[in-house]
Amino acid sequence: MNLKQLYYFRDLAETENYSLSADRLTITQPTLSHAISLLQSELGVLLFEKQGRNVHLTHYGKCYLTYVRKALDELKKGKAALDTLIDPHSGTIELAFIYTMGAAFVPKMVREFSDKPVYGRIRFSFHQGTTQDVTNKLIDESCDLAVCSYAEGHPEISFTPVYREELVLITSKNHPLAKYDRIDLRQTTDYPYILFNRKSGLYPYIRDTFRSLRLQPKIACIVEEDQAMAGLVSINYGIAIIPKMKMLDTFDVKILKITNKIPARIIYLAYLKHSFMSPAADAFKDFLLKQNHPISLD
Repeated sequence: MNLKQLYYFRDLAETENYSLSADRLTITQPTLSHAISLLQSELGVLLFEKQGRNVHLTHYGKCYLTYVRKALDELKKGKAALDTLIDPHSGTIELAFIYTMGAAFVPKMVREFSDKPVYGRIRFSFHQGTTQDVTNKLIDESCDLAVCSYAEGHPEISFTPVYREELVLITSKNHPLAKYDRIDLRQTTDYPYILFNRKSGLYPYIRDTFRSLRLQPKIACIVEEDQAMAGLVSINYGIAIIPKMKMLDTFDVKILKITNKIPARIIYLAYLKHSFMSPAADAFKDFLLKQNHPISLD
């Protein structure tokens, strides 16, 4: 059985005439007759019965036609979907990003990209989570691109640095440390911290910062994302180290510059090295890298 036989069968079921179907299909009548004969032989049933110069579907033929139509319609939809995927000026980009990138960076990049007339028909589907969440989505190919922290142990993923985030300390506005604008982290050891969990790309940055200063923070609680952290800090549940984001202005917290020498947090554009990427996703990748001029890690 092959696709041509199914197309021939469907057309003959519509015309009920071998000569007319052969003309419509631009094949000879013997070719059509042979194809239908082979199909019937393979299925083990008679699909058509002759009535004068025409043919009519048998009970088996009517039953089979229902499924053939559905199958061919689905194949047509699949072809249309592929055509959309390979069109660099349309389609949908599956973009994943970590929580801290959802407030400003990603919306800004998407807006600037979509404002270009040539990319106006491209749509985005967004996925948000921790670095572990979004790298998992890359690996199972449920997203095209991810904006996240670097994740060790993934040689199949390409990570290109695109953005730097300054880390700051936040406290509630009535916290004893709120009287300062700048802080040495050694001054914070008496106060409990709210920390990111191990799924967060920020976890190794903050862990290594404490290790480099030989500090052992008291832990009030562990959270997954930045808004929960800022909310808990605002009610004086603890203090926290967090990227300096515009979002913090909406919370009742004090932002303190950290005076210790700690590395800036690097944000990466990540994608699978050896996986097909649609032209639309590839266009956004190139746009993002050109806009942000991949930064040096020196």
